[in-house]
Amino acid sequence: MKVGFIGLGIMGKPMAKNLLKAGVEVFATDLNKDAVADVVAAGAKEASYAEIGKECPIIITMVPNGAIVQSILFDEGGVASTIQKGALVCDMSSVTPVESKFCYDKLKEMGVGFVDAPVSGGEPGAINGTLAIMCGGDEKDFEAMKPVFDILGSSALLIGPSGSGSTAKLANQMIVNNTIAVVSEAFVFATKAGADPEKVYKAIRGGLAGSAVLDAKIPMIIDRNFKPGGPIRINHKDIKNCVATAHSIDVPIPYTAQLYEILQSLKVHGHMGDDHGGIVQYFEALADTEVKRPE
Repeated sequence: MKVGFIGLGIMGKPMAKNLLKAGVEVFATDLNKDAVADVVAAGAKEASYAEIGKECPIIITMVPNGAIVQSILFDEGGVASTIQKGALVCDMSSVTPVESKFCYDKLKEMGVGFVDAPVSGGEPGAINGTLAIMCGGDEKDFEAMKPVFDILGSSALLIGPSGSGSTAKLANQMIVNNTIAVVSEAFVFATKAGADPEKVYKAIRGGLAGSAVLDAKIPMIIDRNFKPGGPIRINHKDIKNCVATAHSIDVPIPYTAQLYEILQSLKVHGHMGDDHGGIVQYFEALADTEVKRPE
C-alpha cells in the first residue's frame, strides 16, 4: 500500500509513523522540515504536493484548517495538479462541512474520491493508533480507506454523505470543550470552598459526573500540566467553526457561543499553546484561586 501523508504536526506525525510501522509505503511532507526529517528517519520518503499527487493512490491531509487543505489540493503545484483519476483523498483535519463538500465536489469532477474523516482521541490516540474516526463521503471510498483507518484508529464509522464526518467532529468538539469548561468551573468552586480537588475527583468519578473528560483532564489540571495533546488554538478554531456553521443553519448554540468567548479570553491572555485542559485558567482568574493539590 502506498499513501501520501501531508501534515506532520502533533497528530499527523505519530499517525504517519503508525502507517510506517504497519508496512505502508509513506510519501510525506510538511512545512516543518524537522518533522519531515523525523518521519523520513522512520522510513518515509519526502515528496512535494505534486509528487504525492502523482505517486500515491491514497492521500491523507492532516492540517490546521480548511483553507490550508484547499490550498494544498488546488493551488498551483498542488496535489490536484498531478493526481491520477481513481485516486482517493482523505482529509482528517477538523474543518467545516462546507469546506469538506467543496473538496468532494471539485475532486469528483476530476474522477477522484474524497472522504472527510476527522478524528477524536488527541495525541495519545494518534500515538497508540486508537483514534475514533468520523467519516463522510461515498461508501466505496470509505471501504477503500478502511485498511488505513484500521491502522490509525480503533473505530471508523461512515456517518453519511460528504460533510457528515466534519459535522460529527464539530458536535464532538462542542461536547468535549463545554464539558471541560463545566468541569473546570466545578473544580474551581470546590477548591475555593476548601475541598481537596484530587479527593473530590476520586469521590465523583465513579458516579454520574464521571466521564472520559474528567479522567483525562483533572489529573493534568491538579498537576498544573498544560502540555498540549489538544491545544487551545485548535479547539478555538473548531469552536469558531461550530458557531459559524450553527448560525448558517439557524441553530442557536448559547453554551457554545459563550464557550467561544471564554476561548477568546484565553487567547488574549496568551494561552493558545496550552492543552485545552487549560480552559480552567479562565475560571481560576475569575475566582482568584488555583486548582492544585494542597501543599
